[in-house]
Amino acid sequence: MTQRLLFLGPPGAGKGTQAQRLAAARGLLHLSTGDLLRAEVQAGSALGQEAEAVMARGELVSDALVLAIVRSRLEQQQAAGGGGWLLDGFPRNLAQAEALGQLLDDLGQPIELVVLMELDDAVLIERLLSRGRADDNEAVIRHRLEVYREQTAPLIAYYRERQLLQAVEAAGTVEAIETRIAALLA
Repeated sequence: MTQRLLFLGPPGAGKGTQAQRLAAARGLLHLSTGDLLRAEVQAGSALGQEAEAVMARGELVSDALVLAIVRSRLEQQQAAGGGGWLLDGFPRNLAQAEALGQLLDDLGQPIELVVLMELDDAVLIERLLSRGRADDNEAVIRHRLEVYREQTAPLIAYYRERQLLQAVEAAGTVEAIETRIAALLA
């Protein structure tokens, strides 16, 4: 397996932490749309200012923008000789999943496995409040969980129907979760 992976799950499930660890351990390109957008915000670019306002409301940045970022990064990697990748934080709805699927087909790099990280809401809220980001307050977090249930949770059935989905329990230590994910990839 080349390892073209997608991490899916609610905010606070540990997708970013596990994606970073797995990407580093296996030499995968880590495409975290959240991190890419936060970097734009920190840089103070026009795009970053627009993204900051949207994220502060707990809403999602435009599909076109995120797809353009993903395409650019994958094309750069392909030009440099290819390799595996791990997408974290996108897609977040069915339209994005379909658009991403088309983009990946165009590039000849279809998703091989979708890892669903599952965790109880109470633990999610506690984790998000404890990380101390400016855009993490309880009202915004609860709104994000509602958005996840309405828009992102349908991706579970979408990827399950395509026989790409494997679930992992995201409770416990970082190392225990990492071990569960590694077992899926064995």
